Amino acid sequence: MQPGASFSDYKREGHNWITLATGEFYPDILQDACTLYTPVLTLFGQIVRSSESSVRLLTTIAGVSDSWMRVQLARVFRKYVSPETPVEMLKKKTKVQEICDRFGKGFRPIQEVQAAFNSRPLPDEALCALLWEYKDRGKRGYDLTERIFSLFRSTFPYFTIYGPERAGKDIRLGSVYKDYPNPQRPVDFLIKDQDEVLAIGLAHYDSDRGGGQEDDRTGGYKNCADEILTYARARFMKTKVIFINDGPGLLLGSMWDDYAALEDRWPGKVRVLTLRMVPERITRDWLEAE
Repeated sequence: MQPGASFSDYKREGHNWITLATGEFYPDILQDACTLYTPVLTLFGQIVRSSESSVRLLTTIAGVSDSWMRVQLARVFRKYVSPETPVEMLKKKTKVQEICDRFGKGFRPIQEVQAAFNSRPLPDEALCALLWEYKDRGKRGYDLTERIFSLFRSTFPYFTIYGPERAGKDIRLGSVYKDYPNPQRPVDFLIKDQDEVLAIGLAHYDSDRGGGQEDDRTGGYKNCADEILTYARARFMKTKVIFINDGPGLLLGSMWDDYAALEDRWPGKVRVLTLRMVPERITRDWLEAE
């Protein structure tokens, strides 16, 4: 691609610029899935049999001390009892009362839950396979950020990149700038030249998302860029914003065009790119430019 090319210029050959994560074959995963999740289903069955109501079932699950087991039980609860309850709410033991108040009327009665559970074999291969899909959720994003850090360090040894390389807390911009108007704004990495922040970055791996999630993502990025760059411009800072997005989801719907519009909104201040574009599109001259 020619120097100075925009993100939109890559669209025609976009499939050549995305990085595909490797997957796992079905039914090859079933043996490992059943080994991992049979204890979860066994414990769920024990709690179902000892619960007088579906509310009691949820309350008991929330009291399980092992966090991994509690989350898996909550996922099984959602499948059997309350598919309309958001997964993220079920993960939090403090949300039990709120869940019961908002969704309790739709809970499947405990007698029906027990009958449904008893109608399935143990281990239930179908449910184990569904739970297996959650196992590595987020891993592709962690892999992406780890590779970003490695690539930036090898390409720009004279700059420093900060942030969680895999799992870990996001950087909050209130910890970077004391007067930042939205101190809880989370970002994934900073590129610095000594104490000067040259770029603020976010990274995400899009597997196959589209539709409303697509709109939410690009809309959130627009707000993030506007917020950061308005702050930087008012203080005559050279700070740029980098959005690294990768994966086949970029090829769906209007995702590519929406990301390209972010660059057009802030010419010279925003770069959207996949991992493969980093060597071409992120340069020392661009990072240091006013």
